[in-house]
Amino acid sequence: MSTMLDSPQGLALPMTNFKGRWGQLALGLLCMMAISSPQYVWALFTKPLLGQVGASLAQLQVTFSILIVLQTFFSPFQGFLVDRFGPRMLLSVGAALTGASWVLSASAHSVVQLYLTYGLLGGIGTGVIYVGVVGLMVRWFPRKRGFAVGMVAAGYGFGAILTTFPISSSLATFGYSQTITVFGYIIAAVGLIAAQGIKRPPVEVMAESVKVESHASGVKPAMMLKQPVFWLMFVMMGMMSTSGLMVISQMGAFAKDFGVATTLVWGMAALPLALTIDRFTNGLTRPFFGWLSDRIGRENTMAIAFGMEGLAMLAWLGLQSDPLWFVLLSGIVFFGWGEIFSLFPSTLTDTFGTRYATTNYGFLYMAQGIGSILGGPIAALIHQSSGSWVPVFVLMVVLDLSAALLALLVLKGMRARYMARAASAN
Repeated sequence: MSTMLDSPQGLALPMTNFKGRWGQLALGLLCMMAISSPQYVWALFTKPLLGQVGASLAQLQVTFSILIVLQTFFSPFQGFLVDRFGPRMLLSVGAALTGASWVLSASAHSVVQLYLTYGLLGGIGTGVIYVGVVGLMVRWFPRKRGFAVGMVAAGYGFGAILTTFPISSSLATFGYSQTITVFGYIIAAVGLIAAQGIKRPPVEVMAESVKVESHASGVKPAMMLKQPVFWLMFVMMGMMSTSGLMVISQMGAFAKDFGVATTLVWGMAALPLALTIDRFTNGLTRPFFGWLSDRIGRENTMAIAFGMEGLAMLAWLGLQSDPLWFVLLSGIVFFGWGEIFSLFPSTLTDTFGTRYATTNYGFLYMAQGIGSILGGPIAALIHQSSGSWVPVFVLMVVLDLSAALLALLVLKGMRARYMARAASAN
């Protein structure tokens, strides 16, 4: 194997597979864009849903938590299914379930019905696609893993750029039921079409991955779960997920309380403008920081990004009543958050190899579910009990800055020691 890879033919391998790799990257990007709206435009639905289902904000936010929890807590099993039965079939099922979750939720008249449609079906459908696409990209691009995972993860952030203003406009004109039905069919169609071209990398690319990861060609999930370095990454991702999901789930509510939601900025209402900018920065950060981490190291990049988000949160709180700063700082906050979806899977696969990458990342991705439990309802309850968003913002800042310090002072050394032991054992 090594002889083949070191030969002239082996050196030409990346070029012979150029179209396959980049074509798969494009299809994975489309799949991710198709499933991004259920999470990232949720803030636009909270107001009309409060009237439709007759529930409190805290009860309604449980829907969002169910979506994220099922998207994440089932991800190890979903990753196993993708590895076992192939990406095309599983990603097709995921697209169909995601679209159906919106179409069926159009007629929901109670929070339970909303939990079962938007939450349950949406969580399962989006989870299959998210874990499946990320698991494939870490295999297709062993030498540019951070960038490739960042690009498809960007689809999950960028996708809602295309839907935020159309959905906002459609809600005002046609109402919730018609809007979510139409966009539900669009989501399903785009995802299904893109999934038909998705495939596993060929043997030659997998051989390249083995060469890159000679220290850990494939650590099984059961063995990975015994390693402290995995659990440190899990805790850090949970901290960052909690902070970011507090913003995503409550942004509409605290923009209203700050008095800036409908104020015009550059001729547009501040809240939908901020959500659109956020989708852009939340998408851009993933390939950018993934690319940066390929060059300066995963932990160094984490420290920069997580610290930036924490400082932006502080400024956001201090300038809360200024609509222009509300919009601009929201973009910086999301630029410092979205990269967790490129940095953590890349770091995990660098550490434990590609052979079980999809299933392994499924376990780490469960930290996002922990974040949804804490980020949505608990943020609403803290605000409800205190009557202020200040305690929520303080908690978010503490989580961000703590994760930045852990990356630089703890994870970096712990991971280096683990990889040195793995290399010496082989």
